[in-house]
Amino acid sequence: MASVNIYLTFNGNCEEAFNFYRSVFGGEFPYVGRFKDMPPSEDSSKSMPTEHGDRIMHISLPIGNGTMIMGSDTGGEWAAHYHPGNNFSISVNADSKVEADNLFNGLSAGGQITMPMDKTFWGDYFGMCTDKFGINWMMSFNENQMAQ
Repeated sequence: MASVNIYLTFNGNCEEAFNFYRSVFGGEFPYVGRFKDMPPSEDSSKSMPTEHGDRIMHISLPIGNGTMIMGSDTGGEWAAHYHPGNNFSISVNADSKVEADNLFNGLSAGGQITMPMDKTFWGDYFGMCTDKFGINWMMSFNENQMAQ
C-alpha cells in the first residue's frame, strides 16, 4: 500500500522553514538538494534562474513512524503559480510502477496533469497533477524504496 506525506512549497524561504520545523520536531534531514545541483534541462523554458541556485530543490524531515514532511522552493517558470494556500501537495509513494500509474490516472481524471509520469534524474518514476477539486498531488515510485 502506498504511503502518504505532505509536500510544502516555499518562495525562497524553504531552508528557514525546515530549520524551524527541525527545531520543533527534532531529527535530521536525510537529504537536502539545491537547484544548482540539478542537471541542465533540455527545455530552456524550464530553466532555473542562476540566482535561485542555492534555493532548496528537495528536503525532507522525518516526524514520526514512517511520516515525513517534504518541501522545496519555487522558482523559474513555477514561481508565477505560487500563492499562499496552494503551496502544498499530497505526496504519494507507491509500492509499484503499476500502482503509481493507477493512482495517478485516477487522481488526474478530470483534473490537470502538470508533469506526466516519467523517469526522473533522481531515479524515481514521478509525476504531478491537480485533481478536479484543485488539490495538488505528487506520485512517486522508487524501485530501491529509499527514504526520500
